[in-house]
Amino acid sequence: MDRIDAMRVFVAALDEGSLAAAGRKLGRSPTAVTRAISALEAHVGVPLLHRTTRSIRLSEAGERYAAACRRVLTDLEEADLMAAGERAAPRGLLAITAPLVSGSQIMRPILDAFLDQQPAVKARLLLLDRSVNLIDEGIDVALRIGHLPDSSLIAVRIGEVRKLLVAAPAYLDAAAPVETPSDLVHHRCIQMTSFGNEGWIFSAAGGTTRNVTIEPRLIVNTVEAALGSALEGRGITRAFSYQVADAVHMRQLRILLTKDEPLPLPVHLVMPEGRLSVPKVRAFVDHAVPLLRAEFARRLRLCLD
Repeated sequence: MDRIDAMRVFVAALDEGSLAAAGRKLGRSPTAVTRAISALEAHVGVPLLHRTTRSIRLSEAGERYAAACRRVLTDLEEADLMAAGERAAPRGLLAITAPLVSGSQIMRPILDAFLDQQPAVKARLLLLDRSVNLIDEGIDVALRIGHLPDSSLIAVRIGEVRKLLVAAPAYLDAAAPVETPSDLVHHRCIQMTSFGNEGWIFSAAGGTTRNVTIEPRLIVNTVEAALGSALEGRGITRAFSYQVADAVHMRQLRILLTKDEPLPLPVHLVMPEGRLSVPKVRAFVDHAVPLLRAEFARRLRLCLD
């Protein structure tokens, strides 16, 4: 058994969602794909996949082994491309992750334009409102909002975002004034689970912060749902500046309590150490960084007008 080849088949099955789709991607028969994965399972001595006629699902051991396979395959690709040096053109699969809204609205068009320029590159864009382990998931580049923990990741700062309190004019015109964070107790609040359920953070004297407890009338798990209700005049919500920039600019939403607003959060592109030496990653970063900086700056200006 060629174990590296079997690992590639295993990871392809996970990425494509089925053994048949992996076979189509790799140009192999379903029997050949099944044989490769079965040989891998025989080698490690445990089942890696739970198979049905329509889907596959990782076993507990398979989850750990899949992360290891991605690391091995990434390291091999990196070694090959580093050996090729400057002569290597961007090629292969580029894996990117980003938060749902910034990924779909900002990162995706930039990635599409990059793919137009690089016909030998394919991309996988994973949109999640949570951080993933870049090494374990085989991710080349991630868009991260917030302060970064100390790590071996390479980070390129591309801007900052504000965490804003917003509501529709129709709601504010009919409701009690909002002059301090404490006034929120008298208002309908729309909470997003991604911002936590313990309350909303505001700035306080001396550069400190304070947590104001709210009792939301509505709790949702997506930005679209929270902003949809806010735009319809259902209450006050909190969102990042890039998420509400257009609605604020068009006067569909008003920003509240700007003097109590917490400090802005940085935005970075991050990569595992060493990935910048891979041509497809270096080419994408060179393409994306100026465009991301311009777009996040533009959206921030819309909230300041």
